[in-house]
Order: sequence, then C-alpha cells, then structure tokens
Amino acid sequence: MSLSRVLQRDGPQLCRRFAPLSFKSHSRSLQFSQARNIHASVIRSDSSFTNILADDSPPAVQVNSISNDGLQLQDGLLISSACIFLEGKVFLWDVPNTLWTGWTKERFEIFETVVPKPEILLLGTGKAIAQVPPFLRTYLNQLGIQVDIMDTVRNDIPYAVR
Repeated sequence: MSLSRVLQRDGPQLCRRFAPLSFKSHSRSLQFSQARNIHASVIRSDSSFTNILADDSPPAVQVNSISNDGLQLQDGLLISSACIFLEGKVFLWDVPNTLWTGWTKERFEIFETVVPKPEILLLGTGKAIAQVPPFLRTYLNQLGIQVDIMDTVRNDIPYAVR
C-alpha cells in the first residue's frame, strides 16, 4: 500500500497519535495546514545533551578542585598529601617531599601487586612540569604502565579520574 493511501486512510489517527497537527479532510484527501515530519522519536531539547561514550554511573572518586591546600574530592574530603586513585579508592602515598630525590622503585611497588594494572599513571609535579627520571619511567613501562607528567593544577583536566 502506498504512503498516500495510508495517509488518506489513517492520517487522522496518525496525527492525533504523534503530533498535534491541524488538518482538513476533503474528498478522502488530507491537506495539512502545517508541514511537519511525523515520527515516533523522542524530541530532545537543545539544552540536554547525552554523552554516548560515558559510563552509566559516575566514577566512584571525583576530584572537585585542586588548590594549594590539596585535592578536594566531590564528597568534600580534602587530601593534603600524595595519593593514588585506584579502582574507585584513594590510597595515601608515602613519597618524599622533594622532587625525584629519594624516589625509588619501592615507592611504586603497589603497581606490581594490583590487578588489573592501570594503563596510565598521571603524576602531578607541583607548579611546574618535571620529567620522571629515566629509571622510573623504564620500570613503570616494563609493568605495562604509561607515565604522563603534568603540573598538579592541570593533571586531572584531560582525563576522567576513576
């Protein structure tokens, strides 16, 4: 059956069901006073967007802000020392206060034991970017972990911390 026959026969029911259109019926033909596509799709307003790549549930740990006092989590907790975000949990991390002086492989042994291992390790280095010593980068790469260095103020911007 052609579309015009379906509209002639079922047009009034379709219009009442899907869209408030005014129409006039004359000799078995429909004349629509407004042009509008008839479909059953949900109409979304321009102000509501859906991220089709996002998970259904938000990350268990979310950073709300970073300041000189430390990291403030979404739940209000302020962490003023080094920490590791891993599998939805936050671990305090005992590391030297100096930049790379005193840092050894032992500081990263937690990554040998966790399963699954993180794909990437983001290291915030304070106000300025400071590259990881080659022996630490090599060690982490051998564990299958990539290393990314950023100043602490911006280290959570390009990544969804989970």
